[in-house]
Amino acid sequence: MSAEFPRAGFWRRFASLVYDTLAIIAFAMLTVVLYLFAIQGLISLDVIALNGAEDVSARIQDSLLLSGIRSSLLVLVGLVFFGYFWTKSGQTIGMRAWRLKVQTNQGSLISWPQAIIRSISAFLGLGNLVVLVDFKNKKALQDYLSKTEVVTLTKEENKRVYRELD
Repeated sequence: MSAEFPRAGFWRRFASLVYDTLAIIAFAMLTVVLYLFAIQGLISLDVIALNGAEDVSARIQDSLLLSGIRSSLLVLVGLVFFGYFWTKSGQTIGMRAWRLKVQTNQGSLISWPQAIIRSISAFLGLGNLVVLVDFKNKKALQDYLSKTEVVTLTKEENKRVYRELD
């Protein structure tokens, strides 16, 4: 456990996840729009045919490959969002608002492999439910699997982390 800062409880983590979900939805929408434009471009160039579909969205929905690519892109958006913020400063947008920071058990920034393990093992935030029963350690499933912890920062430390990004 971090000697300097206490581990974060469930409700702070949940509130942070709500903020981050809103940001990810915005990135996901942008990704889907760009994907639609790309597929429409390929249809215009006769690389892909509509195959009787009403429009580009219907064509994507009718194709296992195209819908699979779209789904993969959306998963990638989430992985890159969390991975980038966690490896750069230890804080996502929501974590910064709620003064949370993810770090290794030794207190340093996490690596990309740890970020990917955390993201996948969080199961859309459900991994945080473990915190509700882990009274002693206040660790989520993703914390255990990635050998990380989420701590609550003081206001001063939160500002210092933010200033270091400049």
